[in-house]
Amino acid sequence: MSTTTSTTTYRLALAVAAGTALFLVLGAGALGILGAGGRADRAYLAVLVVLVAGAALARLRPRGMATVLVATAATQVAVPVVVLVGDRELAQTVSVVDVVGLTAMYAGLFLLSAWLFRRAGEPRPAALGARPPA
Repeated sequence: MSTTTSTTTYRLALAVAAGTALFLVLGAGALGILGAGGRADRAYLAVLVVLVAGAALARLRPRGMATVLVATAATQVAVPVVVLVGDRELAQTVSVVDVVGLTAMYAGLFLLSAWLFRRAGEPRPAALGARPPA
């Protein structure tokens, strides 16, 4: 059985969060999630604002980042709902199955990163035979 250090888990969490954010930018900007790209997809900037502002407020600490990434995932879910409810014409032209699938994928990856950050922030048990700090 292998064990991972909190540093390794933290780095993995950071890589998942950064990679997901990068793919969100590429997906919304180049391909378009809500239609063929454009004005409606700019609403996904709210997800990035929550992520970047939250990371700054959390000072990239693991427990705070776990909370920030849960909020980021919630924002990811809220964006298409708000846009499609607000723009009935767009809602008629968009494949709801595709939007739900992409939203679930991005939110799931943000939640995976949150879980990894939470694990990285948990205290580790002392090694067998190790002396407690004096």
